[in-house]
Amino acid sequence: MPLAAAGSFLRGTAFAAPAIVTSDKLRPKMPFGVQSGDVTADGAIIWSRADRAARMIVEHATTESFKDARRVVGPAALETSDFTARVDLSGLPAGQRVFYSVQFQSLEDSKALSEPVTGSFNTVPDGRRDVSFVWGGDVCGQGWGINPDFGGMKIFESMRRLQPDFFIHSGDTIYADNPIAAEAALDDGQIWKNLTSEEKSKVAETLDEFRGAYRYNLLDENLRRFNAEVPMLAQWDDHEVRNNWFPGQQLLDDARYTVKSVDLLAARAKRAFLDYLPLRFDAADPERIFRSFQRGPLLDVIMLDERSYRGVNTPNRQTSESDETTFLGATQMDWVKQRLLSSKATWKVIASDMPVGIVVKDGANYEAFANGDGPALGRELELAGLLSFIKKNRIKNVVWVTADVHYCAAHHYDPARAQFTDFDPFWEFVAGPLNAGTFGPGEMDNTFGPEVKFTGIPKGMKPNRSPKEGLQFFGAVKIDGSSSVMTVSLHNIDGTRLHSVELPPAV
Repeated sequence: MPLAAAGSFLRGTAFAAPAIVTSDKLRPKMPFGVQSGDVTADGAIIWSRADRAARMIVEHATTESFKDARRVVGPAALETSDFTARVDLSGLPAGQRVFYSVQFQSLEDSKALSEPVTGSFNTVPDGRRDVSFVWGGDVCGQGWGINPDFGGMKIFESMRRLQPDFFIHSGDTIYADNPIAAEAALDDGQIWKNLTSEEKSKVAETLDEFRGAYRYNLLDENLRRFNAEVPMLAQWDDHEVRNNWFPGQQLLDDARYTVKSVDLLAARAKRAFLDYLPLRFDAADPERIFRSFQRGPLLDVIMLDERSYRGVNTPNRQTSESDETTFLGATQMDWVKQRLLSSKATWKVIASDMPVGIVVKDGANYEAFANGDGPALGRELELAGLLSFIKKNRIKNVVWVTADVHYCAAHHYDPARAQFTDFDPFWEFVAGPLNAGTFGPGEMDNTFGPEVKFTGIPKGMKPNRSPKEGLQFFGAVKIDGSSSVMTVSLHNIDGTRLHSVELPPAV
């Protein structure tokens, strides 16, 4: 199916036409649009992909007319990065809408330039202003891909209409282990029809197959439009590699895989993740995914990586910490504590790719912190240490947001209901899937005293509901610049608000 030009829905350009008319065949193409990410008060990552070897060129300005635009000649997009490239803009004004335009210049003919594609984003304010973001995860899972007859991945358009300052992608950015077939049968006898691609016809094993899963998602016009207007903070979970994976795992019993080493699959998967998402690379650790962002005086965002440093999945009942109970790992945990301790923001949002109190099983073993009712054991010991640290150091206004379990919910944790009690009460909000099968609700573990305040799915729901049933969910947060009150809301595929909570800041 031919795609409309990726920039057809965007306005404006900062580039004059080439002085010499060049054949369209010689011009690079940008079929997957543009993205921005890891935005700060004075910088942002701008990402795009060409269809051939070409040099990325970015212009940016504070007006949509691109008056007084600045031009940045970026890196060459080559085969080594699957023709993706990024520019780290700097020197931007704080608290400003920035407009940008991306073009690729052919490395075979300097006169051959792609059609420009534009986007925009808000830089971080340096004063007290309203702050807003949306979050969610789980894209193109369980065989539910891009269905043009349905309108594609419509939830991204619903999020875009809220005009948030940024988007937290909570993981499962792709489903490398879930092929996309042309058709899937629905319970009512109708047929769900997917766009298909060669790379998504099997589980991903090669680097190109992992990259192809990202290329597949970017075939969706809703996602491309969203990416052009809403900057992203991205983390990963398990399906970027394989369901419930952990370092050192061997796939001896899965006939779908000729590559049996999960470490090899994970290395290729991380390379594709870093190629296709607009992250700013850490010079000291270019593959690091955990990082933090200051969003002015009202908000700090702490992004976790609960996949790269974990121990093996076990029954999770150990009575003392060890390599087996590692989840974040010592280095990341020390970093999280330091970020919380040094934060001067009113609100501290921990973006966790897995939930705190929902039991997530892996056969007879466990995937996340929770392991069933009772005292803190196994991986819960690491979490208990963090919660105690937060209480001991009187760190206020810590809120957790997550996805992973394919339904939406609001959970309040309180030591008065808990088995482990050395912590202050806190909230956890769950959102997703964005375009995948709907499941749940999950069993709750009473170790940290959760109370389910809201669940967005009907009781007795049959698992793996398609997007057509509307049970796709995202979360939204708005912090009022005057009162500092945080409002957290959960929305369905059409953007309808299902539940909201107003959280006044503790002092």
